[in-house]
Amino acid sequence: MDIQRLMSLSRKAIDDYGMIQDGDSIAVGISGGKDSLTLLMALAGLRRFYPHAFSLQAITVDMGFPEAAEGLLPIKQLCDSLSVPYTVVPSQIAEIVFEDRKEKNPCSLCAKLRKGAFNTAAKELGCNKVAYGHHKNDMVETLFLSLIYESRIYCFSPVVYLDRMDLTVIRPLMYVDESDIKGFAKASQLPVFRNPCPADGNTRREYVKQLIADICRENPGARDRMHAAILRGNIPGWPEKQNCQKIQHAPGFRE
Repeated sequence: MDIQRLMSLSRKAIDDYGMIQDGDSIAVGISGGKDSLTLLMALAGLRRFYPHAFSLQAITVDMGFPEAAEGLLPIKQLCDSLSVPYTVVPSQIAEIVFEDRKEKNPCSLCAKLRKGAFNTAAKELGCNKVAYGHHKNDMVETLFLSLIYESRIYCFSPVVYLDRMDLTVIRPLMYVDESDIKGFAKASQLPVFRNPCPADGNTRREYVKQLIADICRENPGARDRMHAAILRGNIPGWPEKQNCQKIQHAPGFRE
């Protein structure tokens, strides 16, 4: 996938669900992984010609893993090349989750702490929206996680208003395959670095990812069909296409 294809798919999602309006200041969460860096590239490219003018901020929440520090400089250099201000937020999340709390299933607490630190930083920088790098595969995996472990049919919304923070979450990569993101990140030589989290690769999401891969090997195209089912599944909290501005601020639609 080249940059033109990436921007085309991202723009389709943005247009379909009204993700960006004039004057938006959007914070992009940069983990150092392929998804967040690809999202940064997509939005930085669209910023040049999208009909609604918007600005960008890149934010990394430093979890506190010492080995991750060396991966931040190349990200800073990428942001500089894109003329996107870059902020690193220090935290003690790794210490809290793995040393103090010694969580057996650390992902939920970790995600909550990271989102809190990221959203707070976005507000301090004057942003009104935050962009997450969730892609098509993430959507299908979330559906499976909800079915298997929560007894409900659920997938995160393309656009959702966080009333406590007065921030709107957008997910412009919702139409992009993970395999295309991998190809783009490699071809573009993005400064991806390995997640140092000790739980990486040993989570419920990783189990579901492998389960879906097995299904798709036996049933080619299954992931695309499941993704299409999500898009037209009338999931509670989802905005209608071309009508999300009215819906995203409605009471009760929270994440």
